[in-house]
Amino acid sequence: MFHKIVVALNESREADRALATAIHLAKSLNAELHAVTVATGLPAYTAFAEAADPSLDLVLKIDRANSYEVLMAKVSALASGNGIEIQRHLLDGNEVNTIADFLRTQRADLLVVGLHQRDLYIARLWSTVYSLAQEAPCSVLGVH
Repeated sequence: MFHKIVVALNESREADRALATAIHLAKSLNAELHAVTVATGLPAYTAFAEAADPSLDLVLKIDRANSYEVLMAKVSALASGNGIEIQRHLLDGNEVNTIADFLRTQRADLLVVGLHQRDLYIARLWSTVYSLAQEAPCSVLGVH
């Protein structure tokens, strides 16, 4: 049924739960597993700090790259500890469009995402996960 599973990751607890679920599914279904993370740009407010110290932009970008490396190393360790191989992908761009394009290119069967708890209904409508579920060309599994 599902031969290629993609899990969308960031540094959240919800993404950790999605990863654990994706690993379990991939192992039980003997499916190919991919982890995808979208590298986001620095927040706009860092421009103010950069005005005071021009080297800050480089420091922040290096720090961000290091955090992605730590995340991907954790992903690999968890997958191999569960006896499964995982392919890691770090992509640049808009989260929703980039992941949707990746799913199309990879011909993924299932996207696994972590669901964030939101208090307001309107907040759910504007969330990245909701938008991604609308754009994904495959089945989507949301993990609490």
